[in-house]
Amino acid sequence: MQRRILVAMNDLGLASNRGYRKCAKICGDTSGNYHPHGEAVIYPAMVRMAQDFNLRYMLVDGQGNFGRLNGDPPAAMRYTEARRRRSQKIFSPTWKKKPSIHSKLRSDARRTRSASFAYPELLVNGASGIAVGMATNIPPHNLREIVDAAILLIESPIRL
Repeated sequence: MQRRILVAMNDLGLASNRGYRKCAKICGDTSGNYHPHGEAVIYPAMVRMAQDFNLRYMLVDGQGNFGRLNGDPPAAMRYTEARRRRSQKIFSPTWKKKPSIHSKLRSDARRTRSASFAYPELLVNGASGIAVGMATNIPPHNLREIVDAAILLIESPIRL
């Protein structure tokens, strides 16, 4: 879900040096272009990406009430605005020439959708959730340690 939101924000031109856009617009574009399963889960996922108490490295710069640690809920998406964070370097100026995002053609063949990030988002920010018959809880990790581990694996791969 996160990558779909970020790709939709990139399509809207919501870089860290640009203005904010209403979250309702971002969620609508994400739902219409990349997530055909309804938008009930899109806004909560975007809120989580803007909360400094939820992610180690935030991906969304939110303006408005995005909730608080004491349990106060976020405002409705029509009242909040967002853009991508400056620290989020997934989309470089040449990302279409040398993609850091692997893309696949969507089923309607009119546009591509992101398949995965080259950035280890799941390891860096962690995840928790429940799926069909199983649950997961991945703690967040330090980005430098993840990069060091990747370099070590590249230099001396594990043979199974």
